[in-house]
Amino acid sequence: MSNKKAFTLIELLVVVAIIAMLAAISVVALNNARARARDSKRLADIKQIQTALELYFLDKNEYPTANTSTNIEGKCLDGGTPGFSTTCTGTVYMAKIPVAPEPHDSAACTADNNNYSYSRPTKKKYCLNYCLGADSGGIGAGYNTATPEGIWKGTCP
Repeated sequence: MSNKKAFTLIELLVVVAIIAMLAAISVVALNNARARARDSKRLADIKQIQTALELYFLDKNEYPTANTSTNIEGKCLDGGTPGFSTTCTGTVYMAKIPVAPEPHDSAACTADNNNYSYSRPTKKKYCLNYCLGADSGGIGAGYNTATPEGIWKGTCP
């Protein structure tokens, strides 16, 4: 009899099972990293919009008009309209408001409220609404509102 060296079926199945477990763990870790990246993008977008709104306020001594909560994604913040419009005229404070990343990542956030919306209760105050999938940067998960005074949990205070 010849003495052949080879892997047994059991050894091959164990190796395949180990590789499958490692792949499953890395997919879960990758999905968590993607969700955190989407929340980081949402926060960065909100900070950029807030900066543009403050520049607008410095020039006009009031925030852009909006009587009700308005989806501002993809619009231009300019001084010619004045406020948010589909085309830019006059002084441009932000050429294109970013779109919130998909998916929404939270039970508190739905496809309907996973956007950046804006309202202006008074000339000296705005409410910028957005949704986070998880706690991020000291800000709680779910629906949040950014105002000139800070960030609030829930709708405009």
